[in-house]
Amino acid sequence: MEIENLEIIAYQPQFAEGFYKLNVEWLKKYFYVEPYDEKILSNPKEFILNTGGFIFFAKFKDEIVGTVALINQNTFFELSKMAVSTKYRGLKIGLKLMDHCIEFAKEKNWKNITLYSHRTLVPAITLYKKVGFKEIELEKESHYERSDIKMLLELI
Repeated sequence: MEIENLEIIAYQPQFAEGFYKLNVEWLKKYFYVEPYDEKILSNPKEFILNTGGFIFFAKFKDEIVGTVALINQNTFFELSKMAVSTKYRGLKIGLKLMDHCIEFAKEKNWKNITLYSHRTLVPAITLYKKVGFKEIELEKESHYERSDIKMLLELI
């Protein structure tokens, strides 16, 4: 089943709270909110947008039901902070957000997109593999304490 009339929109300040809440919800369910998460989620304008990154929202009617960020890590862009409201899971919103990010990156002529995740998040890992991400070596000092997998999607 898919959701009809779902819009993928660029960051708007009035939705910053949705970005924070959706991410904290899943982080608390599966892990905990790391200091790095709190910094990024509390001030996305400073730590994502002002550094050359992007945030997108999945909007259904007047509700923010999903979100994702592309964070500029200087030498690569990281797909991060993807979350879908528990009420709307299973409706391919994550896939729509992912497809939007991939198309966006291709339009920007990026060579690739990187992401960090955890192997226990099986639905997420399955989605990443479905769209073409491949596992690569995870550096010893990742900026996420919880990450145990790093993946790369080649775009060129």
